[in-house]
Amino acid sequence: MSAVVDFPVKPEARPYLEAFGRGRHEGDPDWLAGYRRRSLARFAELGFPSRRSEAWRYLDLRALEQRPIAPAGRETAVITPALRAQLTEIGLAEPGYRLVLLNGIFAPGLSRLDHLPSGVWLGPMAAAIAERPDLVRAGLETQSLDQPFASLNAAFFADGFVLDVAPGVVLERPVEIVHLSDGETERSLHTRSLVVAGDGSRATIIESFAGSGNYWRNDVVELRLGAGSEFARIMLVEEGADALHFGETLAALDAASRLSSFVLLLGGRTVRHEATVRSEGERGHCDLNGAFLLSGRQEANILTTVDHMAAGGKTREVFKGIATGRAHGAFQGRITVRPGAQKVDAHQLSRNLVLSPRAAIDTKPELEIYADDVKCSHGAAVGDLDEAALFYLRARGIPRDEARRMLIEAFAAEALELIDQPALRAHLQARLARRLATLEE
Repeated sequence: MSAVVDFPVKPEARPYLEAFGRGRHEGDPDWLAGYRRRSLARFAELGFPSRRSEAWRYLDLRALEQRPIAPAGRETAVITPALRAQLTEIGLAEPGYRLVLLNGIFAPGLSRLDHLPSGVWLGPMAAAIAERPDLVRAGLETQSLDQPFASLNAAFFADGFVLDVAPGVVLERPVEIVHLSDGETERSLHTRSLVVAGDGSRATIIESFAGSGNYWRNDVVELRLGAGSEFARIMLVEEGADALHFGETLAALDAASRLSSFVLLLGGRTVRHEATVRSEGERGHCDLNGAFLLSGRQEANILTTVDHMAAGGKTREVFKGIATGRAHGAFQGRITVRPGAQKVDAHQLSRNLVLSPRAAIDTKPELEIYADDVKCSHGAAVGDLDEAALFYLRARGIPRDEARRMLIEAFAAEALELIDQPALRAHLQARLARRLATLEE
């Protein structure tokens, strides 16, 4: 039992209930305090997911159950030369607008939020709660609390970012969001963010995650796309070698809106990226693409769910995976077409390279179709490098190791061609090349 809940709780939830009761959220408005309590109660009821759950069958969370990682407080971190170097390493060379979250808290000394165009509001979640409470409350309270770590996030988030683009506004330059961890102490970092794209608006963000030390990042982002809007989100995950990273995206698409998403998973001991998209308006368009590169004992799981609720929608998904050493990757994707959602065009593709005998990649694309006038397909492949291509390169005097690197790079780089923005594509290509140089060491 607990002061927060009045029913027996899951054992793994008890440390988090105790942490919640230490006054860390004093000063929250009443509506937010109540929302946090309801969210924590839901987490206490659900507990940690197990491998018996289809969505979590490829990740083993027993270590996290047995050794809880306490949520970070709201202390302001010291900006050190090492942190600035980390930001320079992973960030864009010439950012237009940049918001940095250090240990889950807005870092104004590392951010650049000036000269935003009229009709655009960009700032930390903590400021939005005070200045834009109606916007934030509507976003939080409409979301389901059936996902355990999203519920835990809702109880403990300290900050995040909010981007609100007014109808018809076009944000010409990308917004850069950078999540950093200084690795000073073991802690969990819960960030909650919201993007609202007004009708007919257009915007792009690139979001990067990096850090050092032993930490658990639990990030949730809600996207609300108005009619005819276009929004692109590109994610680069280069967490520390001992880090856990859980990222969840919840998106709602209105009529004729378009969401383009790309995720590149390069670093972190255990990484899970989940995207849930509800295509609520007619002719909604959704592109979900990405790639992961794994070595050593890394784990990565990409899970996508697209729900076509209206007619004329379109979905394209392409995910590529590469694993060597004893790494394990997985892709699980489901596209649902509801009754009456006619003329939906949806395709899903998962292609993977397994480069060592002890590495493994699982792939499970699914279609659930309840309408009869649709065009849907899915495909999956897992294999090694093409021996004929390898022989071709070696026959021209290229050493075996170099020929392997060339084929692996070409396979991975193909996924990045799906990024429409040339500058952002080049930035990810550079990060990809850096990771490929050490992939099989």
